[in-house]
Amino acid sequence: MNSSYETMMARRSEIMKKSVGIDYSIFEYGKISFDYEKMMKETGYTLEEMQDIQGETGVGNTPLLELRNLTKLARKLAAKGKGARIFIKDEASNPSGSFKARRAANAVYHAKKLGYKGVIAATSGNYGAAVASQAAMLGLKCIIVQECYDSKGKGQPEIIEKARKCEAYGAEVLQLTVGPELFYIFLKLLDETGYFNASLYTPFGIAGVETLGYELAMQFREKEGRDPDVVVCTNAGGGNLTGTARGLIKANATKTEIVGASVNLKGLHMASDTDFNKKSFTTGHTGFGIPFATWPDRSDVPRSAARPLRYIDRYVLVNQGEVFYMTEALAQIEGLERGPAGNTSLAAAFSLAQEMDEDETIVVQETEYTGAGKHIGAQLSFAIKNGCEVFIGDPKDEVAGKNIILPSHPSLIKARDIDIDKLRKSYIKNCIEMNNISEITKEDISFIMDDCRVSEENLLDILKELKIKII
Repeated sequence: MNSSYETMMARRSEIMKKSVGIDYSIFEYGKISFDYEKMMKETGYTLEEMQDIQGETGVGNTPLLELRNLTKLARKLAAKGKGARIFIKDEASNPSGSFKARRAANAVYHAKKLGYKGVIAATSGNYGAAVASQAAMLGLKCIIVQECYDSKGKGQPEIIEKARKCEAYGAEVLQLTVGPELFYIFLKLLDETGYFNASLYTPFGIAGVETLGYELAMQFREKEGRDPDVVVCTNAGGGNLTGTARGLIKANATKTEIVGASVNLKGLHMASDTDFNKKSFTTGHTGFGIPFATWPDRSDVPRSAARPLRYIDRYVLVNQGEVFYMTEALAQIEGLERGPAGNTSLAAAFSLAQEMDEDETIVVQETEYTGAGKHIGAQLSFAIKNGCEVFIGDPKDEVAGKNIILPSHPSLIKARDIDIDKLRKSYIKNCIEMNNISEITKEDISFIMDDCRVSEENLLDILKELKIKII
């Protein structure tokens, strides 16, 4: 069979349907809309079923820890009466060392249930290790496809570390250069092997994270007798935030504020060969967080189940130097050495806690394992080799790709807000442009209002500005 790039792209929908086992068209209606809740319900599992599935492979029931020393430091820097108590959900306790074991447990279980002989995932992050770990437990073959190198063969130390972890679990790892070949190779492998697409963005993958949000709420109530005031989620493709928020809702923790946090990599293009190695964070950054928020369906399935604008109340950015600082602070003040992704939301939480009252609480909802390539020493050394200046100063002056500024004092760590209304407007524009429409139905209007939590008045104003006719 012809396996050229053009042929594979033309057969994308056919290959995806076969490899995921979902006919997404049955959920679609109107020109833009689809029934999100029906998709989640009919292709997912109940919360109790997910807990049982995850429990069989030792996933979940991770500890909720209070960071008393970081709370003391935050209060020392805050105004009188300010400084919320900081907690952290230690997801590094999962078998593969991150919350993504929850997603992978559901996806791999589902693959085996449907009779697939193996699973494939396209990921440079912790999800690859999670899928490989779960596949090993359930006796399935596993292939992980990574975007690892630039055109000169230089690889990100964090991605290389994750490849090592995947291979340790027996997975075959394909390491590719940055660019369009990743998705092409991914499609080709799915087609040739007939394996299951263990995508990050399927309903059962996202639903797997619901157990995290639910568990967090239950543990917090047991400890404190109430729900947390704020939960901070590191945001990349949106599944972490989406699943956690849905789990909190299922626990009826509806008053808890959901904050997304990403590393600010403004100015760097994730698909650029020259920019690829100028970043020191391979996930949890704006290069994923903003594009996936404003157009979730850019993922490797027709309809992504990760839709962060449905749930996010506030979105903040922190700089690379601030996250590195908090990584060291967590290790040296709290005795927890953890990887960079969860420490993105920790840096944000440390800043946000200082805005909040002393009797309030803020929870960082995940940690991840660390290793040689994830360690800040490896990351900073790699940055310097790639021409990035590293020094101590004020992180507000940091320019991604040019320098990394470690704070000279913890008071300089500041979470900076993104205007969510601008993200909503970008999402609405993408709905129009990606679907190539000039008119919109009332059903589509209702869908957009739900999908990005925009008011009808604001949506109609934007549609008028875009000269879209309502039919």
